[in-house]
Amino acid sequence: EKFELVDGKVNWKGETAVKHKHGGLRAALFVLLAFAFENLANLHLAVNLTTYFNGILHFEVSDAANALTNFMGTGYILSIFFAVFADTYIGRFKSILISGSVEFLGLALLTAQAHYSSLRPPPCNVFDPTSRCEKLESSDTVFLYVALYLVAAGMAGIKASIPSHGADQFDEKDPREAKTMSSFFNGLLFALCIGGAVSLTLYVWLDDHKGWDVGFGVSAIAMFLALIVAVLGWPLYRIHVVQGSSVLLELIQVFVAAIRNRNLKLPENPLELYEIDKDKEAALEDDFLPHRDVYRFLDKAAIKTASEKPNPWKLCRVTQVENAKILLGMTPVFACTIIMTLCLAQLQTFSVQQGLTMDTTIVGSFHIPPASLPIIPVVFLIFIIPFYDQIAVPLLRKVTGHVTGISHLQRIGVGLILSSISMATASIMEVKRKSVARDHNMLDALPVLQPLPISVFWLSFQYFIFGIADMFTYVGLLEFFYSEAPQGLKTVSTCFLWTSMALGYYLSTILVQIVNRATKHITNSGGWLAGNNINKNHLNLFYLLLALLSLVNFCVYLFVSSRYKYRSKN
Repeated sequence: EKFELVDGKVNWKGETAVKHKHGGLRAALFVLLAFAFENLANLHLAVNLTTYFNGILHFEVSDAANALTNFMGTGYILSIFFAVFADTYIGRFKSILISGSVEFLGLALLTAQAHYSSLRPPPCNVFDPTSRCEKLESSDTVFLYVALYLVAAGMAGIKASIPSHGADQFDEKDPREAKTMSSFFNGLLFALCIGGAVSLTLYVWLDDHKGWDVGFGVSAIAMFLALIVAVLGWPLYRIHVVQGSSVLLELIQVFVAAIRNRNLKLPENPLELYEIDKDKEAALEDDFLPHRDVYRFLDKAAIKTASEKPNPWKLCRVTQVENAKILLGMTPVFACTIIMTLCLAQLQTFSVQQGLTMDTTIVGSFHIPPASLPIIPVVFLIFIIPFYDQIAVPLLRKVTGHVTGISHLQRIGVGLILSSISMATASIMEVKRKSVARDHNMLDALPVLQPLPISVFWLSFQYFIFGIADMFTYVGLLEFFYSEAPQGLKTVSTCFLWTSMALGYYLSTILVQIVNRATKHITNSGGWLAGNNINKNHLNLFYLLLALLSLVNFCVYLFVSSRYKYRSKN
């Protein structure tokens, strides 16, 4: 019947989707399972590639860290382009399939390079000061980066499309489905944790003990399974109809038109601003947004002049202008989350290098690879996410009356202050680690071969705190961007999170270089983070710097979030 149809969504045959037949939690489970397999395929790369770059391809520690953060940054920044491409031309579901295939190809090429000795330098111990390790040849370097950035491009497309495609399975106007959609966003992090738990343990162990070709190979298999699962759910999906026009282009038109009309006087009555006839577009109710009395300078883009023919670069609809206002309003919140990813990058790079110098024994002869340390917050999140979603949120909902328990901005703020605490903790742990090395005369000890008499589990404190920060900030951001954005901006808005993470990774690369240059002549090691021997570096001071930057960033966020006005859902 008509009331059961879902506007703007179709089924796999191209017919209008029916609410109780398509979409819902049943369809979303296929999306979550595919996301779990995708994270199974690549999460170990985020924490262990520095070991591959450093130990197998003979990069210096700081170069290996920068190569990883550039790779991760690209994997996130490209998501914005995939989002626009998906919404404009091919749709979110097809974008998932194409991106997954690209990522699979990249992993297959990485497997080939790790397997064939002719594509990498001969084995050599980079931590031995007397050894002269060969670098990658130029042709092999090209092969490496082609493979690496195919994986990055595939990751970008998946991250751009999966959150929005999963959220498409729910109707925001239906209170029951709106609650389930909130659980879906928590489920995204839960799926990441389930896939990540295996990736950070089994796959890291395969990398370190069975060979990188095996590690990359099983990653390719996991990515193939992700594609299979995504396709199996096809008959159940509510598929978003392709827009046929670029949302970003329409946003750019608003800013251009506002600048061109800057000398025009705004009408006293907002109803005099330009908007298409609503009666002629009755079937597209979601395509209309009410005027809001904020960022009034953008309203000049909608001033009608009788002397000219309509020109999209000089005259825009009120709804277009309101879309631009929403994007502009979310930008300060977006900017305040960049520092958090800058901190995350250090846990994926320098903290792993710390672990290589420490005692990794668990029991008897069983050792935990340092790259597997993020399993600590991941395991914790596997238990805390269901508790938070099924117990804490309903209790908070009764107190606050908010459908998600606490507001999205409150959730983001909790994570930001925890990231500062995590970096302060990391600085303290590094001071302790270096004091052990100094007290036992082991400042020149070789990583892995000569471990310091201090357990690697001392690093678990910083990972644990940051894991909780992840749950609050990153999930809060996804939910905030998706719920605040109008229909035409859903995919692009969720990419705000990935773009924030990309800029954080790139900023990490820049900050490491700036810190090394600034401290080059005031340290014996040639910089806080220079060289391969972190026992003689000043990583503790770098962590302290990040803790202070995060604290300042949190104070700025308090100001920004207090001024933000949630858009009306009516």
